[in-house]
Amino acid sequence: MDGSPDVIVIGGGIAGASVAYEIAAHRSVLLLEAESSLAMHSTGRSAATYIPGHGTAVFRALIRASAPRFAALAEELEAPPFLRPLTVVWAAFDEDGERELHRLLTEWAAEPDGPHALTGAGTVEACPGLRQARSGAITVTAADADAIGLHGAYVRGLRRRGGRVVQEARVGAIAQVDGTWRVETGRGTWTAPDVVDAAGSWADVVAASAGVPQAGLTPYRRTIAVSPCTLPTGMPMLIDAAERFYCKPEGDALLLSPGDETPAEPGDARPDELDVALALERVEEALHLGLRSVRTSWAGLRTFAPDRDPVVGARPEFPGFHFFAGHGGSGIESAPALAALGAAVVTGTPVPADVPVRPEQVSPSRL
Repeated sequence: MDGSPDVIVIGGGIAGASVAYEIAAHRSVLLLEAESSLAMHSTGRSAATYIPGHGTAVFRALIRASAPRFAALAEELEAPPFLRPLTVVWAAFDEDGERELHRLLTEWAAEPDGPHALTGAGTVEACPGLRQARSGAITVTAADADAIGLHGAYVRGLRRRGGRVVQEARVGAIAQVDGTWRVETGRGTWTAPDVVDAAGSWADVVAASAGVPQAGLTPYRRTIAVSPCTLPTGMPMLIDAAERFYCKPEGDALLLSPGDETPAEPGDARPDELDVALALERVEEALHLGLRSVRTSWAGLRTFAPDRDPVVGARPEFPGFHFFAGHGGSGIESAPALAALGAAVVTGTPVPADVPVRPEQVSPSRL
């Protein structure tokens, strides 16, 4: 791509890569990444699942719309399938869990492929190894998602469409000059009529550097560990309905998390030893697998707007500066539909008919 791009996308994680790919079907795109490698932070550290019924109503709609798009993208980008079938079981172990499960089942009632209720005995039967539960729910339409494969395919597709990717290009200052946005980095300065702030947990920092009001985005640390153990045959992903832990098979081991949400500053998140210990304790209490140690552990940042819906688009008083952030824990599973929505908003083209979310539902003006 020669000359100045039409659109500068800031952030090389799944948000930036996906929306840059979709925009590149209509405009010339430059993708800027602060780090030396792409997908170093949240994208590369995700538990990466596709779960119908997950998240807010807006995210549920985007996740539902993404299912056929995952398959179409794999064919379009000449990649292996991005989703692998995974059964998910929710279990309520106490009154708190039952209250939360009742709330979730009410939300899921409108989801055609969402979870359906189980008795306590049915929950134990659906999750080999589970000792007891008061009630539960199950979905057989969920999947493991190949986050790195999806991200890499988007980047390859972006380059095939003529997009350019520049790494180690940390943004310093952004200014609007004569109707265009000037973005200064350590690797050079670029101008474009449109900028897309897809910087994840740094999105509000980038907005502030442009003099744009922040969207109230808060990063939260999420801890994950992998523990070696002998897994029961046919074990699904298990989620505590009260959100105190989740776990799923990971090769010959168990991936687990205490479901923590600790507010954090944007940065390179590190796991907390107490959170790792809590995950082991809570999963062991439910499954009695003899968990004693972890093979590895890590942490990532999940960034949410105050209402937990994504933030997509520009404020009227700052035309051309578009947020594409606040994807929280659904950035992978909603990526195909959310990126298509974002590209339509940025380019001013119609939202695809299969994406049932209106631009005003995700506009930063709502906040």
